[in-house]
Amino acid sequence: VITVTYNAAPVLEATMRSVLEQTFADYEYLIIDGGSTDGTVDVIRQHAPRLAHWISEPDAGLYDAMNKGLRAARGQYVWFMNAGDRIYDPNTMAKMFAAAPPDADVLYGDALFFNPGGHELGLRSRVTPHALPAQLSWQSFRFGMVVCHQSFVVRRSLAPEYTHAHRYSADVDWEIRCLKAARRVFHTNLVLSQYLTGGFSRKNHRRSLQDRYLVLQKHFGVLPNLLNHAWILLRGVLFVLKKRRRY
Repeated sequence: VITVTYNAAPVLEATMRSVLEQTFADYEYLIIDGGSTDGTVDVIRQHAPRLAHWISEPDAGLYDAMNKGLRAARGQYVWFMNAGDRIYDPNTMAKMFAAAPPDADVLYGDALFFNPGGHELGLRSRVTPHALPAQLSWQSFRFGMVVCHQSFVVRRSLAPEYTHAHRYSADVDWEIRCLKAARRVFHTNLVLSQYLTGGFSRKNHRRSLQDRYLVLQKHFGVLPNLLNHAWILLRGVLFVLKKRRRY
């Protein structure tokens, strides 16, 4: 499990506890900090004896830090749980690996959204237009990122580094490339993470959407991507109208 953080001391403790309190014992925990100055390092040091690896040094941004985590990881699988996000509950990892077949290359599930005030917003598959596929493949991403990054676990030997060509949506590109390399993808039917809204992608929303368009164009082609985005726009409008009628 890899946590990337930068000046996130107020939310890092909850993230770390969600990992360190897992009933499943066969894992390593890595913290990659970008040289924080807000007390983040003090939080990390409190739990340092239980960490497999941690560093605090300047980096070239979010995805550079995540690549550092990938290079340092030694476990069979990698799972990113960045500062502010949490593993769903203490038994999540045990349930996930008890159910997963030994040859699974990717394991995935749902995510529970909550806001900075700590209020639950609902499951990602219900509060966004992205329904969680029963059978996930890289083609599932033609209409956007259908699996939350924090609920996507991949075999480390298949996991590529994040590309610096996509500064805002490299996670979308990374999941697609992982799925292209995977032979067996396993739906855990679990809620794997609690996702804190308002993070990097939300703060850079317009640029993230533009970058995502380029990512999907690279994988699906110019014309199919244009048609897919027409459906994405229509789907978004229909989702909002349906939500308004409900309330």
